[in-house]
Amino acid sequence: MGDNVASIFAENKRSNVKKLGLIINPIAGIGGSVGLKGSDGAGIQAQARELGAVPRASDRSMIALRQLLPLHDGLQIITYPGEMGEAVVRASGLTPVVIGAIQPGKTTAVDTQEAAQQMLQMGVTLLLFAGGDGTARDIFQAVGTAVPVLGIPAGVKIHSAVYATHPRSAGELARLFIQGDVSRLREAEVMDLDEESVRQGVVLAQLYGYLKIPFQRRLVQNLKSGSLVSEKTKLAAIAQQVIDQMQPDRLTIVGPGTTTQAITDQLGLDKTLVGVDVLLDGQVIAADANEKQLLGLINLHAAQIVVTPIGGQGYLFGRGNQQISPAVITRVGKANILVISTPEKIHALQGRPFLVDSGDQEVDEELSGYVKAITGYNEQVIYKVSC
Repeated sequence: MGDNVASIFAENKRSNVKKLGLIINPIAGIGGSVGLKGSDGAGIQAQARELGAVPRASDRSMIALRQLLPLHDGLQIITYPGEMGEAVVRASGLTPVVIGAIQPGKTTAVDTQEAAQQMLQMGVTLLLFAGGDGTARDIFQAVGTAVPVLGIPAGVKIHSAVYATHPRSAGELARLFIQGDVSRLREAEVMDLDEESVRQGVVLAQLYGYLKIPFQRRLVQNLKSGSLVSEKTKLAAIAQQVIDQMQPDRLTIVGPGTTTQAITDQLGLDKTLVGVDVLLDGQVIAADANEKQLLGLINLHAAQIVVTPIGGQGYLFGRGNQQISPAVITRVGKANILVISTPEKIHALQGRPFLVDSGDQEVDEELSGYVKAITGYNEQVIYKVSC
């Protein structure tokens, strides 16, 4: 730690300045739109770039930081150089205290862990980080429950309960916590999937530990939960309703999940459990499709999208199905989106709305309001959607 940072640290002990740590995993979410199930590993990151993927973490961090602008005079943001935080803080109009060193374009999990440890030592009030489940694991390994943390959702896999519902919510909750308007803390699960197993169609989430987060129910996402065995007996009726609504020469873009898999099971087709498949006239014409493939296909055919809310969280878009991008959603149109869910999955939300976090605020606002969710054959409910 340099003399300048050390002197600022000493001065802050004698002042009312609040310190916020910010860590951005710059490659978080890069694999999402191109259908790579995650961003872990240099090989996957290189493949994602070759497929035209663009990292999302910086833009999503900017959304969060805008919520902190009212605290400008009483807030000090401690961050790492360049793409790990400095660039976004400066672009937001705030002035960072920059610590550590990185190799631009070659950041690793070790950088995240070292940054978190240094910020802990500097006495940050809150550690705000942008990434996915892998990043949450890195933060857990570095600081455990020694300091409150909060995740800005930017990854492909976000099973963990340490993330805000939206980047904007992360900034709002961080501001409320720093101001003292939210004081409740809870220990939230850090979960992650093995990406190689996911790419083979095996979905097993493992608990790695807990992080301590500021908590306000409307701003923090739940732990992702799977479908119950009892629910699966009801999926055939939902699937048949969707099949009966299919039209000749019209694409059906089927999102990930065991609920949507019932559609392909009913048709006797294979489904990419954690990917996006495209059906046409009773056949799979694109398996595990990425954003570019989807856009190409909807240039040739009319289309509908079928998605199901993530169990326990309620997300329709923006968690694990980034291939169905804002551009795809806009081209297909809100009227051609089918939401399917068992009643149990909706009841488990306890009145909380379905959520959308596509990465485009205008698209999210367009999708907000109310949607008809298919819950059985000739059965549906009207349910609120929020962003």
